[in-house]
Amino acid sequence: MQVWLQHLNEIEAPVCRLWSRSGQRHWIQRPFAIVSRLGDGVFWYSLMAVLPLIYGLEGAQASLHMLATGGIALILYKSLKGFTRRERPCRYASDIVAPVAPLDRYSFPSGHTLHAVSFSTVAIYYIPELAWILVPFTCLVATSRVILGLHYPSDVLVATLIGLGLAYAGITLVV
Repeated sequence: MQVWLQHLNEIEAPVCRLWSRSGQRHWIQRPFAIVSRLGDGVFWYSLMAVLPLIYGLEGAQASLHMLATGGIALILYKSLKGFTRRERPCRYASDIVAPVAPLDRYSFPSGHTLHAVSFSTVAIYYIPELAWILVPFTCLVATSRVILGLHYPSDVLVATLIGLGLAYAGITLVV
């Protein structure tokens, strides 16, 4: 596994360098750092608190479903990080700068992206009109992780697939 990840790091590091360099401009870095911070949970848990107030029972169902999905996602991504132990781009290459501190040591998969995708998918299932804000926000969260030097593109891609799979699995259980 480690040999394969080392090879993948070598392939993806140039992309991370390019994105990291563009992210070093303050006018790019600051908004992505804010989006990333909101993706830590602030945005999602605020949304879960507000949905029942705005949408009543439907919002409460969405929030509970998001909360359950988030718990499963947490266990899943922490297990995968512990198993793969893929170093973050900013630890792999000294010229990839992370302007914000990572929450943990390893990068695979991106927990921010996994949660953003799964939360958005579940919320949009219950309340489709939220798509106009949740889809762009989720894309920004995923992009921020690479621009900030915290994740490789494959970390984000796999997290997106896992997040979609997790959300759709949960949705099929409630249908």
